Amino acid sequence: MDAIRDRRTDAGPLRRRLGGLLARIARWPAGLLLSAAVAVVLAGIAHIISILAMPALAERNAYARLSELAESNMMVMLPDPTPQEAVLPMTDPAFISAVCLYDLSQRPVKVRVPATSDYTSVSFYTAEGLAFYALSDQAAGAVIELDLMTAAQKAALPEDEEITAADRLVIVSPSVEGVVMVRAFVRERGMRAGVRKQLEAAGCGQAS
Repeated sequence: MDAIRDRRTDAGPLRRRLGGLLARIARWPAGLLLSAAVAVVLAGIAHIISILAMPALAERNAYARLSELAESNMMVMLPDPTPQEAVLPMTDPAFISAVCLYDLSQRPVKVRVPATSDYTSVSFYTAEGLAFYALSDQAAGAVIELDLMTAAQKAALPEDEEITAADRLVIVSPSVEGVVMVRAFVRERGMRAGVRKQLEAAGCGQAS
């Protein structure tokens, strides 16, 4: 009981200071209160917008870095990362990677990736770094083969081609430009050259 009474006693000055502050705020002119409220709301909105815009405004994001190494609609092998240098940050050295910077402004893109010895995955990102699809050889089988297109391009498929499309994998991209990232796991160091050679057979190009 004494401890509770002591805490109440300690809280008394803080309660009085808070009450005085609220009393002073209550005496502010209505216009000043409105201005203060608007300032707080605008500050909150600006903070939220800055967080959402960070991937798009970041200098040398993944798309910018990769565009220095690869042309559009072409699969390119990435150099193995080292402790001193890596094309992309946080790259796992246990994987070999290849990328394709796709551009759907003219026509859809076909992606074909052979499965490697252990594990192969294909991930899709917009140019701003938003991931929108991923799959692996465990789901696709010996070869990962798909058509990448915009929603407008898919809607424009002829009726007979829509029937054919039902038998193949069609990925709809939310953006015209983006990145296809292919990653192959290397179980042992001695297998690295063989896995890289397998992955070199991957392709990414405009559909005819």
